[in-house]
Amino acid sequence: MEKQKLPNATAVLILGILSFLTFCCYGIFGIVFGLVGYLMSRSDARRLQENPGEYSNQNVHTIGKILSLIGLILGVLTLIFFIWIIMKIGMENMQDEEMVRRRVEELFGKR
Repeated sequence: MEKQKLPNATAVLILGILSFLTFCCYGIFGIVFGLVGYLMSRSDARRLQENPGEYSNQNVHTIGKILSLIGLILGVLTLIFFIWIIMKIGMENMQDEEMVRRRVEELFGKR
């Protein structure tokens, strides 16, 4: 009998790659793509658990799941970092470019 392909494996891989590539966009896109990819991978994981020898693209599924988790974690860390920076600089200073530069130099040291 010919092995079937997992229905969401390719989509999970694409979402995992997008999550990993876009986590630096304030973390939002990495979180969204990573979360959707991870949730889609869970349904395929159930199928794999029920019939492990029936599917042929298990590696694609595993790589996509790992990339989704990495992108999700990096997206959350990036979002936390940007929130921290905004809290340290202050919302009232975000419009003043010179003030932002001075505050960032205070936080991270002058080069």
